[in-house]
Amino acid sequence: MTMVEHGRLFYVIGASGVGKDSLMLYAREGLADDKSVLFAHRYITRPVELEGENHIALSDEEFDSRLHGGCFSMHWRSHGLKYGIGIETDQWLEKGINVVMNGSRGYLQEASSRYPELRPVLIRVSPDKLEQRLLARGRENADDIKHRLTRASQFESLRHSNLTIITNDGLLEEAGEHFLRLISSHVSEIRTSNL
Repeated sequence: MTMVEHGRLFYVIGASGVGKDSLMLYAREGLADDKSVLFAHRYITRPVELEGENHIALSDEEFDSRLHGGCFSMHWRSHGLKYGIGIETDQWLEKGINVVMNGSRGYLQEASSRYPELRPVLIRVSPDKLEQRLLARGRENADDIKHRLTRASQFESLRHSNLTIITNDGLLEEAGEHFLRLISSHVSEIRTSNL
C-alpha cells in the first residue's frame, strides 16, 4: 500500500497592486487539469467584484456564524474586513493535494505554526513599477498611493525559512511561469516519493 504524502500549502502574499490575483488566475488556468492542486477560495465580508479575486462574500453575521461553527481553518481581520479559509483545505492537504491560497502577511506567523510545511510565496514589484500600476488603475488618490507604497516596503523585511520571492515587474507570463514551476516542482516531488 502506497502512503499518501501530506499536501503542501502555498501561502501567497504581497502588497496591493503587485498582481497577486492575476498570478493566481494564471496558475489556476495553467493547472486546471492537474487534480493534485486546488485553489482555496477566501470567505470575505465584502461584495464580489467583477475584477479581482474570486472570493465568497459573506455578511458580518454569516462570517461570525461560520466562525462560531468551526468552519474556518484560518481567519484574520485586515482593513476593516474579515477573511476566512474553509476547513475543507485541511481535508485536501490530508489527501495529499497541494493547496494554493491568498494569505495575509500579518497572519503568516500563525499560519506557519499551524502548517509547518507551509510555503510562503511573496509577490513583489519594484516601487516605481508599483506606483505606475496604482496610478494607472485610478482607484486611489495621491495620499492613498503613498500609503500603499509605504505598506509595500514593509514586505521587504519579511523572513521565513521556506520563503520564495517572485518579482512581477515584467510580463505576467514571466512571473506566472515562475509560479507554475514552483507549484509543479512539489507535485513532482510527491509523485516521485509515492512510486
